[in-house]
Amino acid sequence: MFWPETISKKLGVKYPVIQAPMFGVSTVQMAVAAAKADCLGSLALADLSADQSVELIREMKRLTDKPFAVNIFVHHIPEVTDSLKEKYVKTKQFIEQLAKENTIEISLPDLEDIHINSYHEQIDVIIQENCKIVSFTFGNLDDQSIQKLKENGVTLIGTCTSVKEALLLEKSGIDIICVQGIEAGGHRGSFEAENIPQIGGLPLLPQVYDHVKVPLIYAGGIYNARTLQAVKDLGAQGFQVGNLLLVSRESALLSFEKERLKKVKEDEIVLTKSFSGRYARGIKNQFIEKVENSEYILPYPYQNKLTNALRRAAKSLQNPEFVSIWLGQSIHQYSELSTEEILRNLIRECEK
Repeated sequence: MFWPETISKKLGVKYPVIQAPMFGVSTVQMAVAAAKADCLGSLALADLSADQSVELIREMKRLTDKPFAVNIFVHHIPEVTDSLKEKYVKTKQFIEQLAKENTIEISLPDLEDIHINSYHEQIDVIIQENCKIVSFTFGNLDDQSIQKLKENGVTLIGTCTSVKEALLLEKSGIDIICVQGIEAGGHRGSFEAENIPQIGGLPLLPQVYDHVKVPLIYAGGIYNARTLQAVKDLGAQGFQVGNLLLVSRESALLSFEKERLKKVKEDEIVLTKSFSGRYARGIKNQFIEKVENSEYILPYPYQNKLTNALRRAAKSLQNPEFVSIWLGQSIHQYSELSTEEILRNLIRECEK
């Protein structure tokens, strides 16, 4: 049999293929379509409020009775210091001026107008809504949250970008580890926002496999049967795909962003902190070139909240130079089919 059974049995799905959460790109409809393909759909809750999280979870439940994961951000929230306040004002002024020079009208929030949500407020609603699979990124859950979730029969999937992170996840009782290589698209799942491990997925996966006993999902560069087979041979028992689904029918990307993806060249894909304050992999553009090595990058999530309005305005103008289009290093023919069809085609290709 081609597919390892450990993870699929644990998650209650036929195939151990996981649709990547991809906050801002994935939708409830994408997660439902993944579930229809007998894979695991992922509902991206990121750092939404408890009320917003409940709304999405209930919408998902109305549309499917199949298992799905909810994905949350467990990042450290930096303290608001005088230094941060001063830097925020300068960064806000710089981005507003940059937008003006490029005929983009924006009104960016002041620091006191930004509300930062902690994942702790999501934990209770996840339990109340009887969600049974929680995946998370940017760190590890605190012990109390782990205990509460486990007492309620929740399977926990943590993200690692190094052996050290994998060992910390296993020691704290996390059930499954998602190993993310540096080639993966979007944000690094690393525990620290600075000085991130820059380890390729193919060297990292077998090292993690040799050091931990929990089952492993692999994320980063899977886009066809050969890439999936390669990571299966290296110890993966689950396979997370995101890049493959970026242009799918259910993707939240707009037409101009999908067209930009189809034309991307390998030397245009970069790691950047410019949009969010955390390293993420995507398409290089004018905003990244202006901001990346400047003094105008706030710590995550403040940079992310600050640039939200700019990205929204650029989207409305269909201007690819001021939006964040995340993708991994594996360039391929992007399909506009439904997520269900794309995943079923991948499964059939693997089983040939």
